[in-house]
Amino acid sequence: MTIHRFAFPTTIHFGAGARKLVAEHLGALGLERPLIVTDRGIAPLPLLAKFLADLHQLDVAVYSDIWGNPVKSQVDNGVAAFRKHRADSIIGLGGGAALGVISDDKTHIKKIIFSPMLLAKAVFADPELTLDLPPHITAATGMDALTHNVESYLSPAYHPLCDGIALEGARIAAKALRTAVREPHNIDARSDMLMASMMGAIAFQKDLGAVHSCAHALSTIADLHHGLANGIMIDHVMRFNLSAASAKMAELAHVVGVAKHTEEASATAFIDWLSALKRDLAIPATLSAYEAKRPVTRTDIPALVEVAINDTCHQTNPRPCTRADFERIFAEAI
Repeated sequence: MTIHRFAFPTTIHFGAGARKLVAEHLGALGLERPLIVTDRGIAPLPLLAKFLADLHQLDVAVYSDIWGNPVKSQVDNGVAAFRKHRADSIIGLGGGAALGVISDDKTHIKKIIFSPMLLAKAVFADPELTLDLPPHITAATGMDALTHNVESYLSPAYHPLCDGIALEGARIAAKALRTAVREPHNIDARSDMLMASMMGAIAFQKDLGAVHSCAHALSTIADLHHGLANGIMIDHVMRFNLSAASAKMAELAHVVGVAKHTEEASATAFIDWLSALKRDLAIPATLSAYEAKRPVTRTDIPALVEVAINDTCHQTNPRPCTRADFERIFAEAI
C-alpha cells in the first residue's frame, strides 16, 4: 500500500482586525525590527498605511520594489534591504507577488521553490485590509482563488483532505466573489473571499493543472497578471478537460449551484457558469479581448506553448496535455 504524507502545520489567525495581533505576536518572540515585504501594487494602497499604524511600537522597514510577476533580482534586493535594516523578522503583506513564485530575470520563466523553511510561522488573515482593493484586482485575485480550488479538486493526485477543502473553497468563492467586486466594503464578502483564497492555497499542495501552466506562460511571454491570466484561461482549459473530468465537474456544478439532471449536463453547466462569472466580473472572455500594452496574438502561440509544456503544473491535469493540445487551447483562447 502506498503511504501518503499530509501536513497542515501553520497557525492561522483569521478575522476582521487580525492584523492588530501582529505586533503582540512579534513582541512575545522578542522581535522588534520587522521588514515588511509587499509589491508595487499594494504599497500605495491604504491597506499598507493601516497596517503600519498598528506596528507603531516597532522599528519597521518596508521593501516594496516587487513587480506583479517578481524576478530573482528583486529577491536579491530584498535580501539587501533585510540586511540594511538589520531586520530580525519578515512580514509578507499582500498576495502572490510578495509571497509566491519568482521568475528568471532574462527568460521570465517562473520557478516554483518550496522548502519547509519558507513556510510562514504564523498567518494573520484580516479581511479589513482588502476593503480598499480596486474592483479589477478583486476580480483577478478572486478568479485566482477560485482557480486554485477548482484545479486542486480536479487533480488526479490522492489527497481527500485537500479535496474537501477545495470543494468548500469553491463554494465560498462562488457565493461571495460577485458581491466582493460590486460591494468592495462588504466585510462578509471580503471575509469569504479571503477564506476561499486561503483554502485554495492550502488545497493546491495536492497539485494544480493546465490552467496554471497556461497562466505561467502568459506571465512569462506577455507579463499578464497571474490571477487575470488564470481568469481568462479557466473556462477554455475546462472545455479541454471535460472528457476526462466530467464527474468531478458535475460535483463542482453542484457546489456552485448549477447542477442539472445528468452528469454531462452538470459538467457543461459548470463551464458555462465560469464563462458567465467572467462576464459579470469584466474578466475578458479571450486573450484578444484583453486591452493591454502588450497584446497576445497568434504569433505568440509557439512561445506560449514552449513555456506551458515545460511547466510542471499540467503534469497533474486530469487530461494529459501535449504540445498540440496547448496549441489548440491557446488558439481557441485567442
